[in-house]
Amino acid sequence: MVLDKDTAEKTAELLLQINAIKLRPENPFTWASGWKSPIYCDNRIILSYPVIRNYIREEMGKQVEALYGKPEVIAGVATGAIGIGILVAEYLGVPFVYVRPEAKSHGRKNQIEGYLEANQKVVVIEDLISTGKSSLNAVAALEAEKARVKGMVAIFSYGFEEARRNFEKKGVDLHTLSDYDHLIKRATETSYIKEEQLDTLINWRQNPGAWNTD
Repeated sequence: MVLDKDTAEKTAELLLQINAIKLRPENPFTWASGWKSPIYCDNRIILSYPVIRNYIREEMGKQVEALYGKPEVIAGVATGAIGIGILVAEYLGVPFVYVRPEAKSHGRKNQIEGYLEANQKVVVIEDLISTGKSSLNAVAALEAEKARVKGMVAIFSYGFEEARRNFEKKGVDLHTLSDYDHLIKRATETSYIKEEQLDTLINWRQNPGAWNTD
């Protein structure tokens, strides 16, 4: 769920400007899942652009406080949200931890890296929401350590119905700076995409798993 329309549109435009999000309907990308997609998102590129990095940091920090008050800990989801999570924690002046996809097989065998006490109020930071499974896996790991997860703030969401159902089922509150709808709107308004490419981008989001499989 997008909290602020103006922020959503500006964020989408900035991501397009630095090619953190690429739209390529005529030559689809292949995701790790095997899905064919006319869009590819790598928000880690944000970290290489100080002005945009600071904008994202401040907007995420403001939204965290507006939605949940000042948390006791910020948790970033590895690996994509480690960098931006640290920046948000710094902006808010609170501790930071990050959550691995699974516990290490050696050493202390941690899944959560950093110092976390039971019952601390935590807000999770994500860079990207697709189906939401890896994000919710991080929430489960935090809750297993008795953290009180207040919610999650992400930079961008594809807006899949599957993700909405997954977050709703787990009872996790999710907000994003921007999403697919605002991205397509800005891409059209700024002539980043042509009018004839629009139908392809809309159709893909309706059934991404079965799109372009012939």
